[in-house]
Amino acid sequence: MDSATPTYRTWSKLPRNGLGSALFSLGMCLRVPYFGTVLPRVTELEPGHCEVRAPKWWGVHNHLGTFHAIAACNLAEIAMGMLAEATVPTTHRWIPKAMTTQYLAKARTGLRAVAELDELPDFTTITEGADLVVPVRLHDTAGNEVVRADITIRVTPR
Repeated sequence: MDSATPTYRTWSKLPRNGLGSALFSLGMCLRVPYFGTVLPRVTELEPGHCEVRAPKWWGVHNHLGTFHAIAACNLAEIAMGMLAEATVPTTHRWIPKAMTTQYLAKARTGLRAVAELDELPDFTTITEGADLVVPVRLHDTAGNEVVRADITIRVTPR
């Protein structure tokens, strides 16, 4: 855990319950205020995996009364960012580089974003910098995939 970021160390110290999730999510939104616009709740976090939920409320509505496309992108970026914080060691840094998004269906409910890497990179081989694509899938409360985002991050040594 020596190479874990302060973000992931904080998550690891909190209880694995609603209170721990709420405290972590509040701290995350204080650090990155724009994230707060979707009222995110980080529910799972470990290297290579992150799950974040966001309710459907009037602040994320579009003109159709569904979850706004850019609010969904914000939620996808939160899941990717927390995954990166749990995965990329302190010997390296990361920054978002690109996002490709597909809107598959109207999001009529709150959303659950899952960012997941099939396998963890060997960061010791990243000496100049490398791109890493983080797939994020957003599902409605019925489990239907409504948004698919592939977010490329640039990973470089510090």
